[in-house]
Amino acid sequence: MKYLVSILGLLWIVPGAADIKRTDWGTPDLSGFYDSGTLTPVERPVALSNKKYMSRQEAEEFKRLSGLLASDADQISDPNRSAPPAGGDGQQAYGAGGVGGYNSFWVDPGSDVTEVDGKIRTSILYAPANGRYPRMTRKGMLKLADNFSSFSYQNDGTASWLDREGPGPFDGPEDLALAERCLLGFSAGPPSLPGLYNNFKRIVQTPDHVMILLEMVHDARMIRLGGEHGPEQNRKWLGDAVGRWEGDTLIVETKNFKTQTGLYGGDENLFLVERFTPFENGDLHYDFTVTDETAWTQPWSGDYVWKRSNDKVYEYACHGGNYAMGNILRGARLLEKEAMAEQTKR
Repeated sequence: MKYLVSILGLLWIVPGAADIKRTDWGTPDLSGFYDSGTLTPVERPVALSNKKYMSRQEAEEFKRLSGLLASDADQISDPNRSAPPAGGDGQQAYGAGGVGGYNSFWVDPGSDVTEVDGKIRTSILYAPANGRYPRMTRKGMLKLADNFSSFSYQNDGTASWLDREGPGPFDGPEDLALAERCLLGFSAGPPSLPGLYNNFKRIVQTPDHVMILLEMVHDARMIRLGGEHGPEQNRKWLGDAVGRWEGDTLIVETKNFKTQTGLYGGDENLFLVERFTPFENGDLHYDFTVTDETAWTQPWSGDYVWKRSNDKVYEYACHGGNYAMGNILRGARLLEKEAMAEQTKR
């Protein structure tokens, strides 16, 4: 469909715009549920260099191989199995040390690849041109390593961190990663990147606000339409988001993040620009640009499609990092006690 727009007395034909669902106040209606899961990797594989697109045949082969990798760990558990070995089996995949964690049955990254403008992408990132994250600064790398210090511990059933100088990965609640403490999501950001599971979104829209409910760790982003950003002293986990409409695209600028952010490596200097553009079929084109000079040596950008869904977003309570926190710290203290007792014997 087409409709006529009058600009300075001239008539212009705008294709497709009339087919976008609109609110009573005239803006595109983004309200609804979306599935942002995709098999397309955030970063382009190094071997593909600057190859931005893949053929449909290559895409089908990629999806086939992705299914094989998932099915390898998707097996029915034996109800008569014995307990995991003390300290785990050392495997760091879905089992997180082989202590009885869930297998890939619980993993839902998506079943298709990202297609933008009729072309199948090899990565979500498109800038830099190699489709990969730019080089991090020293500060950014140290921050990233610190955030994942508790994840990088190889579970061998001992307090092996005592062999290193400095603080340990389980000294207190604040030493655990934000996602492990259920404060911020693993992939919800912002920017919102696809993850291994919990990729659903819900958008609720009013004339002066847009709310994005993220399934991952139940975060809710409140975007004010119009106006100015608040003072720098008022910093938030998800930043201070202000939006505006440019044609049928919602532009959202977010700043004033806390020192710790949902974007691993990012810090209080993170500045994010997001663009939400609806398609006629109800899907949403999501484009973002990250600028953080103290974390990355240059800005980086990506985009992919959020597919409209008839499914709902159910509560993701993230209890693991709440009532399990005591056991994580208690277990670390017991291992340290055992290690100290062993040292006194020598």
